[in-house]
Amino acid sequence: MTHEHLPGPPDGEPDPGRRRPRAAREQRETRPREPREPREPRVLRHADGTPIRIHAPELRPDPADIPSQDVSNWNIANVLTMLRIALVPLFGWLLLANGGDDDAYRYGAFAVFFIASITDRIDGDIARARGLVTDFGKMMDPIADKALMGMALIGLSLIDRVPWWVTVVILVREIGVTLLRLWVIKYGVLPASRGGKLKTFLQAIAIGLFVLPFGGVFVVVAWIVMAVALVITVATGVDYVFRALSLRRRPAKA
Repeated sequence: MTHEHLPGPPDGEPDPGRRRPRAAREQRETRPREPREPREPRVLRHADGTPIRIHAPELRPDPADIPSQDVSNWNIANVLTMLRIALVPLFGWLLLANGGDDDAYRYGAFAVFFIASITDRIDGDIARARGLVTDFGKMMDPIADKALMGMALIGLSLIDRVPWWVTVVILVREIGVTLLRLWVIKYGVLPASRGGKLKTFLQAIAIGLFVLPFGGVFVVVAWIVMAVALVITVATGVDYVFRALSLRRRPAKA
């Protein structure tokens, strides 16, 4: 049996079927690459070119920083905000019914408070995700938050679950920050800080525990959470004062 011999490459030329020597491959792999120019990170900006602040760890824009879209005020995000405001008097009535001594009404008050607190998170997420941020929503959302927290604290003080001095400290801080925002509005936005958001979260947990008609360990846990919230409340309030003073030193916006 005979074997046919395929013609090889001409003399002096490398055989394409052969693998390259290892030294040649290593030389090719270790050849320095030309440095690439670094890409600038993508930055969300307002219409006037100023950057939109992004807050870690969630990396979500602060709603107060997002430009308002040209959409109707009658959208799902604003409806949820108005629902939260409508729930405030219902929550207050359930909390204070029969002097706050009726467990069934207290459970009802907790359910309403929980639903209202959840809508506070949902309406902002929907507004950002669907492009439904409006000036009306940015104005009413903090009003709804303060109305709910104010009603809860005043109601709990009326039924002797929370001392009045705690209610006064928190409400004075909230009103003071609102006035600071109005004071610097010509110079820029005073956005919510991460500490401020943590304060609101802790306050909601403590208030929810105080609303429930439980004693013992629930009250102890509620006071621990409220104590931490009070420290953050005062600390962030002082921080807002310094930030407002710093903002006032800037030139006023046109």
